[in-house]
Amino acid sequence: MITLQELLESRDRRAAHQRELLEKYPGLVLLCLTVQLPGPEKRNSLSMKIADAGVKAVRERFTPAFEEIRDLPTGYEGYFMVEGEPLEIKRASAQIEETHRLGRLMDLDVIGPSGPVSRGEIGLKERPCLICGKPARYCMRAGTHSREELLAKIEELVLS
Repeated sequence: MITLQELLESRDRRAAHQRELLEKYPGLVLLCLTVQLPGPEKRNSLSMKIADAGVKAVRERFTPAFEEIRDLPTGYEGYFMVEGEPLEIKRASAQIEETHRLGRLMDLDVIGPSGPVSRGEIGLKERPCLICGKPARYCMRAGTHSREELLAKIEELVLS
């Protein structure tokens, strides 16, 4: 279990590490994998299955020039430096999120030399909620679904 403060600090550390990698590997694009898991427990058997599937999917689609995997109490983080055009890498990573059996539980952020690439930049809508299909961001902010309801859906997806 982690606290909100620990989660916020981990996001700051992840952003700083992303900047470091982009500086260390100029000309490459950063693909950052994290697992979408609600609540204070960010590392468990479900998150590890999602993370393992995400790493495998990234390795099947890309040939990273560098990769780093961090298995932290605040959540799993995978960093992959890849060659290519940021929009094309975002399209390919979004395809993983959209088509992989566990893709909706993975977050594949693409950061190029000019900054992050959004789904909107490649013509995609916001990611849908696992439960109702509305924009996930809306349901998260509004607290539309309980953590238990979300975790039950995640478990169903992972174990099916």
